[in-house]
Amino acid sequence: MAEARAPLESPGLPGWIQATPFALVFLLFFVLPLCFVITVSFWDYNDYEMIPAFTSRSYVESFEGCLTQLPDLCTMLKTYVSTAKFCAIVWILTLFIGFTVAYFLAFYVRSATTQMVLFLVCTIPFWTSNVIRMISWIPLLGRNGLVNQVLMSLHIVNAPVEWLLYSQFSVALAFVHLFTFFMVAPIFNSMMRIDRRLIEAAYDSGASTWQMLTNIIIPLSKPGIAIGSIFVVTIVMGDFITFSEMGGGQIASAGKVIATRLSALQFPPAAASAVILLVATMVIITVLNRIVDIRREL
Repeated sequence: MAEARAPLESPGLPGWIQATPFALVFLLFFVLPLCFVITVSFWDYNDYEMIPAFTSRSYVESFEGCLTQLPDLCTMLKTYVSTAKFCAIVWILTLFIGFTVAYFLAFYVRSATTQMVLFLVCTIPFWTSNVIRMISWIPLLGRNGLVNQVLMSLHIVNAPVEWLLYSQFSVALAFVHLFTFFMVAPIFNSMMRIDRRLIEAAYDSGASTWQMLTNIIIPLSKPGIAIGSIFVVTIVMGDFITFSEMGGGQIASAGKVIATRLSALQFPPAAASAVILLVATMVIITVLNRIVDIRREL
C-alpha cells in the first residue's frame, strides 16, 4: 500500500493577517463614518452651528406629533410609508422582470457563449450615468413627448396624458429601468448553479413546466432572489435623485428628507434621519435574511 501522504501545511501568512487590510478598510470607510453619523445625530444645533451636547432633540423633532395625530400618520411616518410603498412596487416589478430574463438566459439559451453575450448586453445601460438614463425618459413621457404624440396621432387620447411624467408612475418606471439588472445578475447566477439533471428528472417524472418551476427552480433560486432584493431595497430606500427628478419634487422620500436637511445645514437632524433610514433598511434586510439564510445557501 502506498504510504499515506502527510497533510500539506497551508503556505503563506496566517488568515488573520491576510484579513487585516480588508478589516482596516471596513473600519475606516464604514464603521468610523457610521459612528460619526450616530454621534452627530445626538448633538444639539441652532441656525448656524452644531453644538456637541448630548440630546435626543433631532429624533424627537423627526417624529413630533406622531402620537397626537393618531390614527393619522405624522409627516415623517407618511414619508417612510411612501418610500416603503415604492420599494414594494419596484421590488415586485424588478423581481418579475429579472426572474423572467434570468430564466430565459439560463434555460432557453443553450450556448454558453450566447448566454454570456446576452448577459453582457444587459449591462450596456450601465455604460452611461444613472442620471442620464433617468432623464432620458423626460423627452418620451413629457406633455409634448413622443408617447403623447403617438397616443394623440392614433386618436387614443384627445389631450396629452399628464400622469406619464412627474408622477408616481414615472418614478416607479425610472427605478425599474435603473435597477432591474441588480435582480437579473444574482438570479441568473443561482439558476446557472442548478443541476440540470434535476430538471431532466422532473420532466421524466411527468412534472409540468409550472410544477418544475415552483418545486425546483424557484426554491433553488432563493439565494439569488434574496441578494437581488437586498440590492434593490437598499438602493430605493436611500435614493433621492430619482424621486426629485422624475417626481418633479412632488413626491417625498426618506432620502429627500436627508438631502433637504443637509442643504439647510441642519446636520444633526440629517444624521438622525440617516440613522432612522439605516435602521428601517436593516429591518427589511433582516426579514429577507430570515426567509432565506443567504450564508447557508451560498
